[in-house]
Amino acid sequence: MNLKSILFAAVLFYLAAMTGVQAQEKLSLEQAVVRALENNYQIRVGELNTEMAKNNNDWGAAGAYPTIDLGATSVNRYDDNNQGKSTTHSVAPYVSMNYSIFNGFSARIRKSRLEELEHLSEGNTRLVIENTLQALVLSYYRALLAKEQLEVLRDVMELSRDRYDYEQTRRELGNAITFEVLQAKTAYLSDSSNFILQRNNYRNALRNLNQLMAEEVGKEYELTGELAPSYQKYSLENLEEMMLSDNRNLKNQFINNQLQQANLELEKSALYPALRLNSGVDYSRTRVNPDGAPSASTNDSYAFYANFTLSFNLFNGGNTRRAIQNAEIEQDIASVETEELENDLKRSLRNTYELYEVRKQLFDVAVENEEAAKLNMQIAEDRFKAGAINSFNYRDIQLAYLNTSLNKLQAVYDLISSQTELMRLTGNIVSEY
Repeated sequence: MNLKSILFAAVLFYLAAMTGVQAQEKLSLEQAVVRALENNYQIRVGELNTEMAKNNNDWGAAGAYPTIDLGATSVNRYDDNNQGKSTTHSVAPYVSMNYSIFNGFSARIRKSRLEELEHLSEGNTRLVIENTLQALVLSYYRALLAKEQLEVLRDVMELSRDRYDYEQTRRELGNAITFEVLQAKTAYLSDSSNFILQRNNYRNALRNLNQLMAEEVGKEYELTGELAPSYQKYSLENLEEMMLSDNRNLKNQFINNQLQQANLELEKSALYPALRLNSGVDYSRTRVNPDGAPSASTNDSYAFYANFTLSFNLFNGGNTRRAIQNAEIEQDIASVETEELENDLKRSLRNTYELYEVRKQLFDVAVENEEAAKLNMQIAEDRFKAGAINSFNYRDIQLAYLNTSLNKLQAVYDLISSQTELMRLTGNIVSEY
């Protein structure tokens, strides 16, 4: 066996090893979504943040309940003075309660703010879920795209191999020259290299998919989904109406507006007087033992108290008024940001909608191009073997078929990408998947 035969045998062996059929776990898009919702790292962090926000949403955290302290004070002393020497031991346990009876409705305002923070945390988690779902769907279809591209490159590589075998046979029969054989060899090796690189791209796409599902990065699947577009007829007006009512970013912004309103009310609560109650029970037992005395004296005392404090700030350098003004400005800023977000979402929606309509047309064109290129290559193969066209013309037609096939696959993915973005913008991606 000569060196050239050894080289091609090695290439064929490598390709066979790379493309060998192995028992792999089947994975549909629905199964990938379930795994991502259960295991995705960012979703899990978001759910924990929501749990913490729910834990904080309590009247106690808002300052509505009194604080009760239990303690004791112990005194142990020895005195040495002109009157003599003595040892004193005392213990004074106590229970005290502090309660803010009225503080400008601040407890109610803080509780309302904690509820909004819980809603905001839930909204942020929902936003993480939506973004993760979009990333997962696109990652799954990107892996399918890489897989389909791999199949196209495999077909082209096999055509190149057949052409190379054909040229070798012709040379053995004396009907082909070395130049034609070398050209076929170069084309075959080039297509083989493209196939190997695409195989690596496919594996990288699977790793990205595993990352979103929080699976082992090296795990491979047999994707059961189909890279096919789903034609939908949308109305821009209906899409915009759904977006303004269901878009998660916009909903979170509305919650942020409510938080700014609560902050303003909290700052205004400082304008009211504050009434506080401090009450408790004290008990004290003191035992004094003078040196030389036959016995020690013991004294017990009890005390009950309920003290009220009424306070009202007359002047603090204008800090209260300044805080209120700043809170009003923050509220205005939130309103402006809401208006900006609405306009930005409308622009994004219109752009995505028009892009989706354009990509539907591009997909139709790509399908027709691929069908024509495939037919042209079949005709060219017969004409090449009949000697009607040369190897250069045949290779050009072969490359044209490769490009149109890859373009059609890309057109399918682009169409799916635009449709997924429309669902995310209108807040329907969770219900869809």
